[in-house]
Amino acid sequence: MDNYPKKVALDGGGEVEIRIVGRTDSAALLDFARQLPEEDLLFLRTDITQPDVVEQWIQQIEAGDSLSLAAFDAIGLIGYATVHRNSARWTRKIGEIRVNVGRGYRGKGLGRRLTSEIFDVARGLELRKLTASMTSDQKGAQAAFRRLGFIAEALLADYVDDRNGTPRDLVIMTHDVTGHSDTLDEPVKL
Repeated sequence: MDNYPKKVALDGGGEVEIRIVGRTDSAALLDFARQLPEEDLLFLRTDITQPDVVEQWIQQIEAGDSLSLAAFDAIGLIGYATVHRNSARWTRKIGEIRVNVGRGYRGKGLGRRLTSEIFDVARGLELRKLTASMTSDQKGAQAAFRRLGFIAEALLADYVDDRNGTPRDLVIMTHDVTGHSDTLDEPVKL
């Protein structure tokens, strides 16, 4: 992981640092999550506003089940991308991507850049395919992933409950790691 930390330019100017998430970033992750608007929190897989959930995330990173990159400005954490791996034999070459960008940095290319970086990480981990899961209500997220080349492969009716307990349809999108064309750097060497 010699590629990190690194400085990257954003669309329209400005620069942020991307680095690998570790235990020392727990407080920054909590601060970031607690600043997200309610509509963003509604659809998160886990409640990352809770310290025990962030601790589980850090433990997954330390166990090698996940690798997370975070973007920081001069004030703090402004976005992250994670690739989560399942240790089941038949899906060990598949990773799940999770990306979240703070409101003040949306539309500046940060989500695209974090996604591209996580694709490089996935190649370094020798993954074959990445999946992204979201509810059918998350039209903006679906559009963003389609622009990146993901395709919808499944719609599971009433499959997940949102933060308020309301059943939602789950959309699963996929992308072949080797086919990603927005690569900015060589694959990350692990």
